[in-house]
Amino acid sequence: MFDVIVVGGGHAGIEATLSSARRCFSTALISLDINHIGSMPCNPSIGGPAKGVVVREIDCLGGQMAKTSDETYLQIKMLNTKKGPGVRCLRCQSDKLAYSSYMVNVLKNEKNVTLIEDMAVKLIVENNVCKGVVLESGKEILSKTTILTTGTYLNGKILRGHTFSYEGPDGQKAAVGLSDSLRENNIEVRRFKTGTPPRVKASSVDFSKMQEEFGTDGKLSFSYSTTHYMPLSKQVMCHLIHTTPLTHKLINDNLKESAMYGGMVEGIGPRYCPSIEDKIVKFADKERHQLFVEPESLQLDTVYIQGFSTSMPIEIQEKMVHSLPGFENCEILKYAYAIEYDCINPLELKHSLETLKIENLFCAGQINGTSGYEEAAGQGIMAGINATLKIEGKDPLVLRRDEAYIGLMIDDLVTKGTNEPYRLLTSRSEYRLLLRHDNADIRLMKYGIELGLIDKEMQEKFNKKLKDIDELKENLKNVMFSFKHPINDKLEELNISRISDSCNAFDLIKRPFLDIHEVIRFCDFDNKYSDEVLEQVEIQIKYEGYINKELEEAKEMKKLEDVKLDINMDYSKVANLALEARQKLNKIKPENIGQASRISGVNPSDISVLLMYLKQEKYNG
Repeated sequence: MFDVIVVGGGHAGIEATLSSARRCFSTALISLDINHIGSMPCNPSIGGPAKGVVVREIDCLGGQMAKTSDETYLQIKMLNTKKGPGVRCLRCQSDKLAYSSYMVNVLKNEKNVTLIEDMAVKLIVENNVCKGVVLESGKEILSKTTILTTGTYLNGKILRGHTFSYEGPDGQKAAVGLSDSLRENNIEVRRFKTGTPPRVKASSVDFSKMQEEFGTDGKLSFSYSTTHYMPLSKQVMCHLIHTTPLTHKLINDNLKESAMYGGMVEGIGPRYCPSIEDKIVKFADKERHQLFVEPESLQLDTVYIQGFSTSMPIEIQEKMVHSLPGFENCEILKYAYAIEYDCINPLELKHSLETLKIENLFCAGQINGTSGYEEAAGQGIMAGINATLKIEGKDPLVLRRDEAYIGLMIDDLVTKGTNEPYRLLTSRSEYRLLLRHDNADIRLMKYGIELGLIDKEMQEKFNKKLKDIDELKENLKNVMFSFKHPINDKLEELNISRISDSCNAFDLIKRPFLDIHEVIRFCDFDNKYSDEVLEQVEIQIKYEGYINKELEEAKEMKKLEDVKLDINMDYSKVANLALEARQKLNKIKPENIGQASRISGVNPSDISVLLMYLKQEKYNG
């Protein structure tokens, strides 16, 4: 018997497996194809708005995605550098073959991991407790906990035009059986859709007709443990193009040939990553749409046309691709497709990602209705951690909305649900100035350390960083500048008002457009602190008021989340609750008042009734 079984070797499955195994629990990873573990069937990239922050959060919890991304990227860049720190993020273009190979090697070399190449077709459930799975080979694998991370393989169906085939991504075998097993255990299964663009032979493309898109030069990394960085000169170039009037005409003239507009698609597609035909129909006023042309691997002569997902038939795809600048004479190596797959209603889950109806069964990734590698990996590491905590008889790790994008995502899923593939966005967060790229370690490293998932070297590095931040802030307060100080000449050069009387370095940094590096040059501790520490201190100083405001709001919400609710409570017996509130509360089974307050249809007056009810119950008890 294993401690943990993980079904599926995608990005969620990898993190679930490793977090469990690294906590010294015997873990079986069941994959249809071991060599396909960590594959990137869509764009081979990691990061982007909110997603890039999630990758850093995973790193702080002892995960693998950040480390592997840093070792295998082709290009890396910092996005939104001209905007505030709340929306800055890393994105890298990955080498899809190197990424997958690296992940397979990590898993093979991780003790406590057993890789099983087979298909899980049935859950073993006794008295509403999951005991393991049955494989396609007929063998039973028993475990204390089971985590489903099936991605888009569950009853996968590939669609192009009016044709379809039952397959997983990239022509892999679809996973069958588990959907029926979930239904048999009264878990709601639904149908979602996603898609992917064509792959084109890179050597047949004319890149001279495209705008070059460079990476960022500098010491950029997802992982806090990374110490070596790829210079810009060695990074691979990406390119930018736009659709043409001919592209739009071809799509509009052949809409009924599309699987989506021809009535073949049953599943609901992603709002924030739509097909190109969906963009042209819904944004008919736009004369063109931007597309990024990105390499897939140094081992492949292929490019990925980001933003050109389609379910058109092959003969129409040929014309569409050849209508693009630089692709007039290209060779298409793999045609685009839409894929439908089964997933569950995330309202079936607790915050720990354990299902409400089946004990010891956890779900993570696209089976929970999300889209994206990063969202999947973030759920995977939480499911792995919480499965092992369940075995230990300990409370689950539940990250708050103000602590992590991972916490925000899970709370959105289990509280609000989703009727379409869920994608993380910075705009989803009411605390985005707290959930920054630069402070993920300050927010979450403590949990990784407590769980034993952060090594001693990283702990020492982290503790030194905290010490240096506090020390630098105090030192800046002790450095005084007068109106005669030479720093005034620098201020004039930067068109910043001179110091009229005197002020300390800490307060001077609060001035807009004044970089901390310009101030620290005039301090006797110049060159003592790392760029990472300087950045952190500058942000904390410049945005102090805004940060404190969000911290106060988070503090108020935490008071509500500290008021726990019994998940077995029957809300129909709570007098004076609105009918809709009773129905929603009984369906979702919130774990605390804070979660209850975020449920659509539960109003402030209902929360007041609940609080009064709890007070009376406590008094009567």
